[in-house]
Amino acid sequence: MRTTVLAATLAATALVPATALAGTAPAAHHGPADQGRSRSAPQAAPAGLAPCGAGQLCLWAKPDFTGARQTHELSTVDIESCVPLPAGGHAQALVNRTGRPVTTYQSAECEETGEFETYPGGGTWVPRSPYTVRAFKIWEN
Repeated sequence: MRTTVLAATLAATALVPATALAGTAPAAHHGPADQGRSRSAPQAAPAGLAPCGAGQLCLWAKPDFTGARQTHELSTVDIESCVPLPAGGHAQALVNRTGRPVTTYQSAECEETGEFETYPGGGTWVPRSPYTVRAFKIWEN
């Protein structure tokens, strides 16, 4: 019974929007001035989802936290600057535990003509990005 409940929970989690996992709604398609300022307590990985260390942005090449993984920290990223993924690199799943909002972009130049989405930094797990991520920005709180 426990295995069946766990399997059903994991399957349902994959269908839930990433923001529901974080407990807060992202400020979709807006800059940092439009984002909510509420901070939720840092979270550990929900059961069955990928681990990512506190203070990190983790990106995976394939959905469901599979494929090659990249890890970024505030000490190696310029705040509010466009950070393109390495040439030919992309991500289709991510975890934001930076403590700051992160916007991911379909464009490698952080252009807003393509898709983009902002995720809260207290702990957001996105097993399937709605687009291929090619760049990101970490915002000041």
